[in-house]
Amino acid sequence: MRSDIRFVAAVVLALVAGFVTPSTSYAQLKVIASGGFRSAYNAALPDFERTSGVTVTTGSGASQGDGPNTIGAQLRRGVPFDLVIMAKEGLEDLAKEGRLVSGTAVDLASTPVGVAIRAGAPKPDLSTVDAFKRTLLNATRIGYVNSTVGIYLTTKLFRQLGIADQIASRLDPRGVAAVASGEVEISIQPLSELTHVAGTDVAGLLPKEIQYISVFSAAVVTGAQQTDAARQLIAYLSSARADAAMTTAGMEPLRAK
Repeated sequence: MRSDIRFVAAVVLALVAGFVTPSTSYAQLKVIASGGFRSAYNAALPDFERTSGVTVTTGSGASQGDGPNTIGAQLRRGVPFDLVIMAKEGLEDLAKEGRLVSGTAVDLASTPVGVAIRAGAPKPDLSTVDAFKRTLLNATRIGYVNSTVGIYLTTKLFRQLGIADQIASRLDPRGVAAVASGEVEISIQPLSELTHVAGTDVAGLLPKEIQYISVFSAAVVTGAQQTDAARQLIAYLSSARADAAMTTAGMEPLRAK
């Protein structure tokens, strides 16, 4: 009789432990992803959740910049995340601060810089560097996003073209979000941020001589509560199963061949 009671008690304890012990199958993964990867991420996430059993909640923020809601700013003030997905430049900054688990960073995809216009509007000439320069000088309002590519534009490219002072008052950090309404004539951003934006068209890419290729990477956050699930999502996004989501978003997968 006592052995039966002990057996039942052991079974009950095992069942309780199964419910209260965290496991990958029932993990609540917290991710923060920058805008340049968000389209591909949103397309790939449902399949990952369905096949892994991991539930994911996702925050957003810029990869770089001075704003209070950049990914770095959120981590510094203690907002809890398990995984970051962002431009490689910003990720490397966080790694230097010790905010990422060493050895977990993986490059996922790359994307070039493109130009968006209002749907149906005449496409500007982007065929040469000089043509692109004229397009900027003729634009009434120029959109960008104050993150990695925006930093490249405002601190390097516009100066290199010799037009930084001339167009400074026409720059609009709302980016493609203000193109559809006509408030911004063109917006210059990573192609992955410009695909499938309602009311806009992609006019083309920057000329190759001044092109900037953004690489988006993922890494586990120091102090993460769900390291196994975070690694599982990185593995999924760097596998062939995520290729279609990335190419549809204007990105090139960088997974190991």
